[in-house]
Amino acid sequence: MIDPRSIYATVGEEGFNRLTAAFYDGVAADPLLRPLYPEGELEPARRRLALFLMQYFGGPTAYSDERGHPRLRMRHFAFPIDQARRDAWLRHMAAALDSLELTPEVRATMQRYFEDAATFLVNRAEGDPERLPLRGVSTPPGG
Repeated sequence: MIDPRSIYATVGEEGFNRLTAAFYDGVAADPLLRPLYPEGELEPARRRLALFLMQYFGGPTAYSDERGHPRLRMRHFAFPIDQARRDAWLRHMAAALDSLELTPEVRATMQRYFEDAATFLVNRAEGDPERLPLRGVSTPPGG
């Protein structure tokens, strides 16, 4: 596996913008994921994801400059993410990765990150209306 921080040099800003556009095209038609986004929020979400991924994979720090530390669990806590939503998210991201011309090493490194991150963000047990608490936190942020 290659160093994830080297991927931006290969994919570039245009590649990350194409990746996130393809991803959100899938999300827009997905009955599990689309309800998580208020009307008019897909493009702002796409932009935030593109900036985050560029930064994570070794590009400019525009995401942190604009939004501060990513704090992924906290930012996603308000959204019910169960195994089914995780799997749907990964399906759309895998299809988006397939839309780019990536070397097998770059694709595998990115896919591994997406699988790990999606699993990390699961905050709800399948079929359970109650959220799972954050590890080490007894109450939700602001609670």
